[in-house]
Amino acid sequence: MTISIFKAYDIRGLVEDELTADFAFATGVAYARFLKEEREPATVVIGEDMRPSSPELADAFSAGVMSQGLDILRIGLASTDMLYFAAGKLNLPGAMFTASHNPAAYNGIKLCLSGARPIGKESGLQRIEKYVQEGSPISTTQVGVERREDMLADYVAHLHALVDTTQIRKLKIVVDAGNGMAGHTAPAVFASLNAEIIELYYELDGSFPNHEANPIDPANLRDLQSAVRKNKADLGLAFDGDADRCFLVDENGDLVNPSSLTSLIASRELAKYPESTIIYNLISSRAVPEIIAENGGKAVRSRVGHSYIKKLMAETGAVFGGEHSGHFYFRDFWRADSGMLAALHAIAALGGSDQSLSHLLSPFNRYFSSGEINSTVADAPTAISEIENIYSARPGIEIDHLDGLTVSADTWWFNLRASNTEPLLRLNVEAATMVEMESMRESVLNTIRI
Repeated sequence: MTISIFKAYDIRGLVEDELTADFAFATGVAYARFLKEEREPATVVIGEDMRPSSPELADAFSAGVMSQGLDILRIGLASTDMLYFAAGKLNLPGAMFTASHNPAAYNGIKLCLSGARPIGKESGLQRIEKYVQEGSPISTTQVGVERREDMLADYVAHLHALVDTTQIRKLKIVVDAGNGMAGHTAPAVFASLNAEIIELYYELDGSFPNHEANPIDPANLRDLQSAVRKNKADLGLAFDGDADRCFLVDENGDLVNPSSLTSLIASRELAKYPESTIIYNLISSRAVPEIIAENGGKAVRSRVGHSYIKKLMAETGAVFGGEHSGHFYFRDFWRADSGMLAALHAIAALGGSDQSLSHLLSPFNRYFSSGEINSTVADAPTAISEIENIYSARPGIEIDHLDGLTVSADTWWFNLRASNTEPLLRLNVEAATMVEMESMRESVLNTIRI
């Protein structure tokens, strides 16, 4: 049985080759064993995306869980944040069948504890993987039962209870669902808005016939940008396959830096909860902690990854956390990430202003960033060490190792970290000027790509 599909934060693999019904059953058995050891509630919520393999895999996983005496609540088609909503509201552990933004040949499982608390490699996935490898003892308890419940209306009501959109001006919004789960949730969430919604690729289709449901790749945003310009829209929204991430396009069709959206939401949350803590990850713009401080908040820097963000939020009582990758976390949403909730914040801010989106966000765009650049390297630790040796000898330089290597100076910084799953180094550079950013970017790339 292939076990390499256990990743840092979830399980993902090629359907039939790696992720089979037998594997899903065995994982359900192992997950149930883990939940019993953790003294978790004896019912598991299961959601699934629109990939053709999701129903069969969810069925097999459900059978595995029930074979250990636990019950199942199936909520059917769902976005990942809708699964987190169910796990949070009902205070139950949960499993979401999705491969997020991965191509059509993949599927996966995202697991959480009751209250939507994350399960990552360090907080349970390694144990679950071990139980899959070694097998679990045969259970002599009575088999659990499965029931179904549609929670879409409750999910929509909760989102609107957190963000007031009742007083916004009339907006024109283009929404690209990427043939993913936003095609299921967006019509319900946006139905009550004072907005004309122009729909792109709402048809649920796990083969992704139009473009990959991965909005972090600019190539997948071109149709949205074109539609915003053509329709003279106020805003464009793009969601990934499981709709837990959201990316924005402004009225000019230009991509919005995710750090700008982090800053916008942070300022809104601080207006609601003064002097609160906000989490940001270390590849976010320097503007983010500056804006948090200017709005009276406390900025706390985190490693990249949802399990780290959520852990820090729990430890610090933070009201909000933002990642440059388009994940946005909310205390009032059980510290889980929700692309739809982030979208509603953007809509409420824009609709409550007489400005265009580009003007609304202009105070948050203070620096020039490279975006994340991946480089294939044979020996990532050696490459990182070489960069550290070069820059640590220079005056006025700060070095830290919170996540990979971060090198900082007065007017620029860069982070270099290894991928968890591939022989890649990921580089992010930011500087006060475009010229300086490009110079730093090329200097680092020319060293690690030799």
